[in-house]
Amino acid sequence: MQKLLIRFYFTFILIQPLFLIFSCDSPETKKGRYLLKGNEKLKENDTKAAIEFYSEALKIDPQFKDALYNRGMVSLEVNRLEDAINDFSKILDTNPKDTLALFQRGLTFLDNGEYYKALADSKLLIAYSSDSWRSYFLEGLILEKLKKYEESLLSFEKALELFPDNPEVLVNQATIFYYLKDFEKASLALDKAENLNPKEANIFNLRSMIAFDSGNYESALDAINTAISINPKQAFYYNNRGLYLVYLGHPDKGLEDINYSLKQNSKNLYALRNKGIYHYYKNEKELALRYLEDVFEKDPSMDLTEEYLEKSKNL
Repeated sequence: MQKLLIRFYFTFILIQPLFLIFSCDSPETKKGRYLLKGNEKLKENDTKAAIEFYSEALKIDPQFKDALYNRGMVSLEVNRLEDAINDFSKILDTNPKDTLALFQRGLTFLDNGEYYKALADSKLLIAYSSDSWRSYFLEGLILEKLKKYEESLLSFEKALELFPDNPEVLVNQATIFYYLKDFEKASLALDKAENLNPKEANIFNLRSMIAFDSGNYESALDAINTAISINPKQAFYYNNRGLYLVYLGHPDKGLEDINYSLKQNSKNLYALRNKGIYHYYKNEKELALRYLEDVFEKDPSMDLTEEYLEKSKNL
């Protein structure tokens, strides 16, 4: 199954149109008007137009923090990670202690695979804002990516000390317990998270993974279907469901989900591995080996890969 993906915090600066009370069309008024237009387009989910309006505001004032921040957030949302990093960095060039920009740049570095740059931002954030749960949350996310699971747990514990009823942190804490195969602690954290936010799809995705690892494939399928019903846009949920369906004896249905996931990201190693497992169950040795050998070469530690590679060799 595919590991849990981190759900990032997206916070936009939606300023009030107080400047519009002025009759003169000053640069301050113009840039504010463009910011408002960008915000309106954002509410309409027109990210392209939103970026254009924020960029117009920045032509008037290249250091306009609100426009830089919002444009960075939209760029992050549409996966233009380098653009987002550049905008957050421009804010930090002017104010290195801007914790909001620092937090978001750290998350963007993380999403971009620049883990040590992200870690450096998390250390700065802790130094500037040691009383904020987000500082330790960011650190925990990065340590998880670096596979420093025990250290990651400590960071999440610090975050929970500052914000005990935070479902976001609880789900990520549960994920670390899952990696450490402590399913009981993972389930307890998920139960608490669900009480706080029953509409968090990642809770049910992780429950499905725990059930799968425990051999409860029907329960895994039920849980992942709940995750998909809450958030049908996450491609990796379908990849997980595809694997469960293969195990439950419905390989062709499973392949539909796996292929759907691959359409969203053709380089997803978990989906490629699952496709290899599918071909194993279809007794298609050559295809199974092609997929599994490729995944094993790129990530030999991935669960199930070596097991099914050996099984495929013996077909």
